[in-house]
Amino acid sequence: MQDFGLDNYASLEAKQQPTWEDAARLAEVRAELSKLPPLVFAGEVDTLRQRLAQAAAGEAFLLQGGDCAETFADATADRIRNRIKTVLQMAVVLMYGSSLPVIKMGRMAGQFAKPRSSDNETREGVTLPAYRGDAVNGYDFTAESRRHDAGRLLSAYHTSSSTLNLIRAFTTGGFADLREVHSWNKGFVDNPANKKYESIAGDIDRAMRFMEACGVDSAELRATEFFVSHEGLLFDYERPLTRIDSRTSLPYVTSGHFIWVGERTRQLDGAHIDFFSRVRNPLGVKLGPTSQVSDVLALIDKLDPEREPGRLTLISRMGAGKIRDELPKLVEAVRDAGAQPLWITDPMHGNGITTANGYKSRRFDDVLDEVTGFFEVHRALGTHPGGLHVELTGDDVAECLGGSEQIDEASLEAKYETVCDPRLNHMQSLELAFLVAEQLVETARRKGDS
Repeated sequence: MQDFGLDNYASLEAKQQPTWEDAARLAEVRAELSKLPPLVFAGEVDTLRQRLAQAAAGEAFLLQGGDCAETFADATADRIRNRIKTVLQMAVVLMYGSSLPVIKMGRMAGQFAKPRSSDNETREGVTLPAYRGDAVNGYDFTAESRRHDAGRLLSAYHTSSSTLNLIRAFTTGGFADLREVHSWNKGFVDNPANKKYESIAGDIDRAMRFMEACGVDSAELRATEFFVSHEGLLFDYERPLTRIDSRTSLPYVTSGHFIWVGERTRQLDGAHIDFFSRVRNPLGVKLGPTSQVSDVLALIDKLDPEREPGRLTLISRMGAGKIRDELPKLVEAVRDAGAQPLWITDPMHGNGITTANGYKSRRFDDVLDEVTGFFEVHRALGTHPGGLHVELTGDDVAECLGGSEQIDEASLEAKYETVCDPRLNHMQSLELAFLVAEQLVETARRKGDS
């Protein structure tokens, strides 16, 4: 069998890795993970790569959304359903407004590990290891909870498996039927964003009745593709779940369809870029405001040497105040180099603030402004603004300031639930979808005028 160099990463610097307390337990866990069934299949991964190639060519749009950090406790049917429902509603708004196919992808079924800026956290004079996601340790601020327990990797696998089971059931078992678009709104309070959505749902209902009268009953109207993604961070999870596909004889990471590498781990000579360059999954790379043209071009050469459509997604996360200044030079250089990655925007991570009452938050207006800036840059350069990567929840939380609900700092004290970064709630997510739809329409209009 061909040696793909999958273990070469072990000789390189691997940042953001846990310090497991029990080496023998870790070895047992890795051995067990390597024998468990894949969570996703190579054929699904290949289908996603084809869909992303369409988006990179300007023929589709990627919507990627979900929790900042999933938790085992929140992997309930109701919460998973609400996240899926929110993504489906956003996708309907985008499709209706832009007439583009929308690729639906969750930050779900694997987003159980998070990089941290500090290894430790101190509260009231007590210092403990930082919370690194449920795959590593617990959120409770106790010595027992915060120890790095390799057994949690198995819990991450099994929770991901049950989440995927529900996702597949919801998206193929009738829940995602376009004739049910009104039912997706049940349980959500009255809001201008919901009223606009209901108007779209009414138009879709009329279109569905017309097609039924014509005898059209396409399977695409009754179910939908839904892919899952997460940050590829923990080698003790990703490597055992990397398999050689019997059909293609090539390596695939089977923990998720799409894997991205974050700002803290995308070193060109580091373990993460080396490892993921060797697998067939479509890959994403986060690019912050300090990203250099030379680094971006080198990342493309490393991760997508064949310039394969759909292989590489570049995820800008610049911040509202910097995107119009910092993104153009990267997009222009990549365009002039002849590469055609998919460009998407993450308007969340560059806009973090700490409120006066001590909460990590984001201003919804900053999120909207970064998205607008992303579209402005791509329109100016003649490139395709191909997607949106956003942290969201389908639940009625208050974590990001602003929006039509006018969430303020006092609201955070009552409905702040995230264990990591603040997320858009259902209403804010829908509002964002309407803005993106308007931007896509404007992009198409300008393209038609040119």
